[in-house]
Amino acid sequence: MEDNFIAGDRPTVMITNDDGIDAPGLRALVSLLVSTNRFHVLVCAPDSEKSAVSHSITWRHALSVKQVDISGATAFAVSGTPADCTSLGISKALFSSVPDLVISGVNIGDNCGYHIVYSGTVAGAREAFFNGIPAVSISYNWVRGKSNVNDFTLAAKACLPIISAILAEIKIKHYPQICFLNIDVPTDVVNHKGYRLTRQGKSLRKMGWRQVTSEGGGGNLLSTMTMETNSSESTDARALKNATSDHLLFKRQVTGILVENDDTDYCSLQEGYITVTPLGGLSPAELDAVSFFQNWLPGVVNHYPSSAL
Repeated sequence: MEDNFIAGDRPTVMITNDDGIDAPGLRALVSLLVSTNRFHVLVCAPDSEKSAVSHSITWRHALSVKQVDISGATAFAVSGTPADCTSLGISKALFSSVPDLVISGVNIGDNCGYHIVYSGTVAGAREAFFNGIPAVSISYNWVRGKSNVNDFTLAAKACLPIISAILAEIKIKHYPQICFLNIDVPTDVVNHKGYRLTRQGKSLRKMGWRQVTSEGGGGNLLSTMTMETNSSESTDARALKNATSDHLLFKRQVTGILVENDDTDYCSLQEGYITVTPLGGLSPAELDAVSFFQNWLPGVVNHYPSSAL
């Protein structure tokens, strides 16, 4: 990574997300960073919502990029995924320098447990980590009826000390490059209980499928993985009305939630802590599974020889 901390220079922070460049969480974070006058702020974010696209990338066609007016920042909207946006933004093809830190967020809804795998927000940070650039993903635990748009600003402010501390460590070359951070901010951010270092748990919103007669049937699954039952018809819905009778329509629905009773990211978030979870890029199995296969694999050839197939 290039060192942009020349004497007197402000560090460069690049923002991306998966909710889209117009999302209130991203705009709140950018506005806060710009207002401090301590950072050079870049934005490279999807031109529309790309929630739950995980770490997918665009491979077969070119990306469309358009400059967007965001006060105090140099910003571009991109037709690709969050991972695409990070990759493009750190490549020096779009911006003239490599950012010192990449921040993905502030996401609408938490990213804990197994849902980290699905998250486009986390993928935006992970892509920077893959390329040796310090990165943080930030999510706010939005709850309908309790949260309001100003909570994104409060969530960003609550994370500002961590952002500043990371950049201070980067400046003196002490910041570890063996992980990236995933931060989740509780719903009642004003009364949060402080930062808590956590580990990724196994919480999971269980999903089922329901056959519907139209795109709007059965309600919409929001980016927060909750159901919205009274939603207006979308452009996609009108297009799907032209589907022929031999097409069946199925929509996801939340059927329940699995939660560990342990000191993990999701449980700590529900207790009111701002959770800080170091993540890596590997997906190793648990030791019990490795032990089983160490004993199992050598016997496979003897018990199931290929000649018998």
